[in-house]
Amino acid sequence: MTIYSFILAFWPLMHPIHISVTEINYNEKSKSLQIISRIFIDELELGVRAQQKNKDLDLLEPPTGLTTKELIKNYFEAHFRIKIDGKLVKMNYLGYEKEDISIVSYIEIENIKKLKTMEVFNDAITEIRDDQSNLVHVTYKSPVKSTRLTGSKTSEVFNFDIKK
Repeated sequence: MTIYSFILAFWPLMHPIHISVTEINYNEKSKSLQIISRIFIDELELGVRAQQKNKDLDLLEPPTGLTTKELIKNYFEAHFRIKIDGKLVKMNYLGYEKEDISIVSYIEIENIKKLKTMEVFNDAITEIRDDQSNLVHVTYKSPVKSTRLTGSKTSEVFNFDIKK
């Protein structure tokens, strides 16, 4: 066993932080919400394995007939939702990239002219990790608003009082 194989074999035991970070930014020019979410690859893979009921699934090299993009998109659809002014909105999963030990996902919500409230639901990884924290940062015509979502608190409503 090489040192690299040893580290990979014991990475889950050495990975004490269970966290994701999601940034939601309003783009005034395109009237859209642009979302970037970062999750550790090993954590996301465990979540996708649980969803697919396949304990041996390799997220980055899935079996024939599956793609990494589709697996991640399906996982996000089940574990991440946004309501604007009380209405569930359609999210467009644009894609992902591998960045060191994380998967960075890109999502967009179009046709957002203005909003009063945004409810963010994110229970990613909480089905497999009791200590999972999902940090959410929202920027909409104001300073950044942030929250920490957990298994016992999976959503937060952000209120925006925009004065002209």
